[in-house]
Amino acid sequence: MAAPPCPPRRPISAPCFLLCFLLGFVAGLFPFAHRHLHLDLHLPLPAPATAILVREDPPSVVVDVDTPLPAAAEERKLLLVVTPTRARPLQAYYLRRLAHTLRLAPSPLLWLVVESGAATRDTAALLRGCGVMYRHLSSPVPDAPQDRPRRRGRRQDRPAVDSRARQRNTALDHIEHHRLHGIVYFADEDNVYSLDLFYHLRDIRSFGTWPVATLAPGKSKTILQGPVCEGSRVVGWHTTDRSKNQRRFHVDMSGFAFNSSKLWDAKNRVKLETAFIEQLVEDETHMEGVPPGCSKIMNFHLHLEDKNAIYLNGWQTDVIIPLKKEARPLL
Repeated sequence: MAAPPCPPRRPISAPCFLLCFLLGFVAGLFPFAHRHLHLDLHLPLPAPATAILVREDPPSVVVDVDTPLPAAAEERKLLLVVTPTRARPLQAYYLRRLAHTLRLAPSPLLWLVVESGAATRDTAALLRGCGVMYRHLSSPVPDAPQDRPRRRGRRQDRPAVDSRARQRNTALDHIEHHRLHGIVYFADEDNVYSLDLFYHLRDIRSFGTWPVATLAPGKSKTILQGPVCEGSRVVGWHTTDRSKNQRRFHVDMSGFAFNSSKLWDAKNRVKLETAFIEQLVEDETHMEGVPPGCSKIMNFHLHLEDKNAIYLNGWQTDVIIPLKKEARPLL
């Protein structure tokens, strides 16, 4: 017996199709609408108008008046660290040691390295990898007079002192020419510095000074040179100078720092540190003891360099011993 034929399908009307399409479209948008509705219900309410201050530049910054700004948000002074250097056996060691200290100091910091004579490639390569923002300067060496006879028994280290003063003046000329605003500090490469020193330097407003410890030539005692302070006021000096021509200020060259704006007024710079300081300040009332009470020794002169040190001309091997080859077992 044959199966009855299937009844013909009824065509879907246009209103029914449109209704189904709209229902599916609305059901598909429901998750997105629910998520936006959920977030809008949990938006934070704005703070009262009296508790906020809106800056015009940038317009999106909102500052709470009752809450003070953190110290990190305040503008830090630029530290201008001046280091004279010269070619000698331990030059790379001293520069790397000082670079590691400066890299730990808080930024911003600019290291002005001044070479005696022409700038060398070895120093430039060392500075490129030191990780500190720097400027590599050179101080021309004047021609030595040939007609001046040498006296027997006279020390010949005076030109080195004059060379350092000339290098420092080169850095000061660079700071003054480019109008670099910050705290200027003379950091010799062969000294040892505490990291606390670079934190206290930014507390200096005009001219700051502190005591410096020096290891005596016999390495049997330590000599202290610098200010005696009551709070931030300088009331005296530590010194071992008993000569008749005593200096006005008993300050080591690495025992003071000053605001670079003082260079705009100091016209002539001289070699001796005490005369240079006299151009910056009139008396002790214009100085600041750093830190208050001058209670810390923050840098040291150790004099550890051997005067008889020589340059190494590479490694030399006299005998080469070859390794014996062990007999491999046959498989």
